[in-house]
Amino acid sequence: MEGVTSPEGIVAVAGAGVAVVSLILGVVLAIKLGKLRADQKAVLGDADRDLVEHAARIETAFIELRDWVEEASGEIDSRMAAAERRIDGSFAHVSVVRYDAYGEMSGRQSSSIALLDTRRSGVVMSSILHRDNARVYVKRVIDGSSEHELSPEENEAIETALAGGRRPGEVAS
Repeated sequence: MEGVTSPEGIVAVAGAGVAVVSLILGVVLAIKLGKLRADQKAVLGDADRDLVEHAARIETAFIELRDWVEEASGEIDSRMAAAERRIDGSFAHVSVVRYDAYGEMSGRQSSSIALLDTRRSGVVMSSILHRDNARVYVKRVIDGSSEHELSPEENEAIETALAGGRRPGEVAS
């Protein structure tokens, strides 16, 4: 036992201990490196490049994608604005008022139709039917009123259209 207690023996045992610890640490690091390489291969694929190059390619692709999205968004905005202009010019308020124009019992064959857009502009058309003849009148409406005098039925058609298809004072059911 004198060999272990001598200074040379103590240094030898300490060196062996350090060697064993270094061997264990080397094995652990080799296992961790293997897992890291497997993870890197999962991210990078079989390509022969490093993480920095891969990150640069991802950044470039992201910038290209962002530019494409911004361009597509601009196109969508312009198409949406054009669609909104067309929708604003379409009929948003419509109504039909039927009546007997000559006070006859003819089954309310005369009618006035209001066709207005979101700006309350459009036309009001009246078809006046009598036994012997029929007349059609068309009057332009701008912002809810006409430059021509409107009949009570034409006014009612405009008011009904602007009230959402219900006669003024009528409650929705």
